Amino acid sequence: MLTKPDLDLIKSKGISPDLISSHIQNFKTGFPFAYLQSAASVGHGIVRFNEDEIKELTDYFESKSKEKDILKFVPASGAASRMFKHLFEFRDQLIKKQGTYEFKNHDFNSVAYFFEHLKDFAFFQDLKDIMKFNGRDIEECIKNKDYLSIINFLLDSEGLDYASLPKGLLKFHNYSTGARLAIEEHLIEGAIYAKSKQSLVKIHFTVSPEHLEKFQAFINMLQEHYEKQFNIKYEVTFSIQKPSTDMVAVDLKNQPLRNEKGELIFRPGGHGALIENLNDIDTDIIFIKNIDNIVPDRLREPTYQYKKLIAAHLMRLQERCFRYLKKLLEAQISEESINEIEKYAREKLWIDLSDQKLNESRSEYLYRKLNRPIRICGMVKNEGEPGGGPFWVLNKEGTKSLQIVESSQIDLNDPQQKEIMNKSTHFNPVDLVCGIRDFEGNKFDLRKFVDPKTGFISIKSQNGKELKAQELPGLWNGAMANWITVFVECPIITFNPVKTINDLLRDQHR
Repeated sequence: MLTKPDLDLIKSKGISPDLISSHIQNFKTGFPFAYLQSAASVGHGIVRFNEDEIKELTDYFESKSKEKDILKFVPASGAASRMFKHLFEFRDQLIKKQGTYEFKNHDFNSVAYFFEHLKDFAFFQDLKDIMKFNGRDIEECIKNKDYLSIINFLLDSEGLDYASLPKGLLKFHNYSTGARLAIEEHLIEGAIYAKSKQSLVKIHFTVSPEHLEKFQAFINMLQEHYEKQFNIKYEVTFSIQKPSTDMVAVDLKNQPLRNEKGELIFRPGGHGALIENLNDIDTDIIFIKNIDNIVPDRLREPTYQYKKLIAAHLMRLQERCFRYLKKLLEAQISEESINEIEKYAREKLWIDLSDQKLNESRSEYLYRKLNRPIRICGMVKNEGEPGGGPFWVLNKEGTKSLQIVESSQIDLNDPQQKEIMNKSTHFNPVDLVCGIRDFEGNKFDLRKFVDPKTGFISIKSQNGKELKAQELPGLWNGAMANWITVFVECPIITFNPVKTINDLLRDQHR
């Protein structure tokens, strides 16, 4: 039973009481697993271009992109704290143990490897300077194995405060001209492939409220430098996750949780909530790429090439699709034209045309199937990375579609489903280009293309107590489930995320 203070809090967030009831019902019933028909592969849901086609498409992008309004969309609200998990655990050990510590594990992901290569990190000079300012010599600390002091100055507010910062504001790469922040690398990338009319580069970062001012300050400091370097003009904007997308938390008996003041506890709705932020943008083409998936200058050329390629493929598909949609509205359309459009929908847009309604003409049906947003998703070969992949998924009506599916959405207790997942040849690096306008130039309402039955429920801990948390359908999973989806194979070098701090020591980030 919701109290008046509950209703006031819900209203202040822009959430309806009916939606709260829906959230709680989801906790009780859970979300259905995705039903995999097969893994998508090259020639069976994934497009692979040859060298001649790659050149043709990139040339096409160069010639046509200036006619388009382009924006680069970067989810950047993720905290960096998870990157330092092994350092937090090691610090706890040091505090309990006291004295010096001898490393036994020197593997790449180990704490020992972190300290052995400390000077190779882009943030090393900053760490050295902040320790010197506080009367500590980092070289002496390394020599004396004073690991605790180094970790404290790296992670805590007395030093660099990296544990409290988002990934976007960490220094990722070293150059002869100095170290660069993650957001800095995205400014540079955007200058190359997200340049549109009048050499304008639009970049949008989604950030946490507590980090907004810091992001703005760094952009203000960096923007003019790169505008002069690339002879462009940036339009950098920010947004935060809307309070209306927060989800009520429940206990293990599915009862709403409350804090010590008796107020309902809400949690962020996950990255699927960003469909609201994306829906607020009105532009021709949107590139989507995570904040931590960047490489230094020397390795960036394939990224540029394939970004242009997938955008050109989107533009080509849209042009034909728009032409067909206009034709489908004609009073008289020939059987030959209908057959041509059906063939294109099946073979180029990978659309299953088996769910036509009884009272629906072929032209009405094709119009319904084609008049929706389009996304081209880069896919890389699966090399054992955790996360989502490209699959053919069956809905409850038996219609199949191409979807990006996370392992948590798959019933791994079903031997057949597990076998299909294990046969997946490709992996989702979150490398998308999206067309969100219709053939008349109007922006789609992206909220109408979400599959609400693809959310996530997980067990979390807060103040020592277990709770159940719910996330909205993921941005590139259920939030785009009813888009036209095309997968394109991209080289593995285009996927180099930074999940742990030691990842910055990989060759791809050196």
